[in-house]
Amino acid sequence: MDNNHYILETQNLNIYYGNFLAVKDVNFKVHRHQITAIIGPSGCGKSTLLRAFNRMNELVPSARSEGKILFNGEDIYDPSIDPVEVRRRIGMVFQKPNPFPKSIYENIAWGLKINGFRGSKSELDDLVEQALRGAALWDEVKDKLDQSGLSLSGGQQQRLCIARAIAIKPEVILMDEPASALDPIATLKIEDLMRELKENYTIVIVTHNMQEAARVSDYTAMMMLTGNEERSGTVIEFDRTDLIFTRPKDKRTEDYITGRFG
Repeated sequence: MDNNHYILETQNLNIYYGNFLAVKDVNFKVHRHQITAIIGPSGCGKSTLLRAFNRMNELVPSARSEGKILFNGEDIYDPSIDPVEVRRRIGMVFQKPNPFPKSIYENIAWGLKINGFRGSKSELDDLVEQALRGAALWDEVKDKLDQSGLSLSGGQQQRLCIARAIAIKPEVILMDEPASALDPIATLKIEDLMRELKENYTIVIVTHNMQEAARVSDYTAMMMLTGNEERSGTVIEFDRTDLIFTRPKDKRTEDYITGRFG
């Protein structure tokens, strides 16, 4: 496979918080227009690894990284690369829905404006509608765009956050347990939406839910703490999801997926 098939690649990635090595020696490639799940027990560095893909860890003063993350072949940690531009092209949806305390319309429009939108009101209207349609939310909110985003249900708020993320047309969407705070029906809507979104975007998701990982992802990275004293998280296995869940190469993966520990 040539590199056109891959949009992100980690090379010998280490992530520190102060002197603590949180994520150690991670090497894997993220396939374009696929959903990649990162799974593993609590505290093994899944969210830290996810946030490294758009340099969000840098917002923690003690965090630093070694190694490379290539995005379309370019190292996003190169000193010449603007982290704000990285975050525009690699969007993020968090575990807890976090709409702005603004109207549904302004939740989308504000994100567009701070990213440089200078068009007309009708063009802005069109982009807001496109984003809400893209997040499968338009039909539910089109008659109440002036109501607060906080007035929506939890599942709708999360889809509003996804709409906000896709409004600026990123190439990758990172999702940190996007359905963990939602009920089963809202969770299935988010999962259906992810399958639709991968037509236009690459998705990387952290999840604790094994069934969710098996249902929605194409590829899975299994993280585990190293057995030595430093207790760093690392990727012990990466493969197609169907193989990870039916024929894992590492006994620890099998034990985790079948619930023997974790």
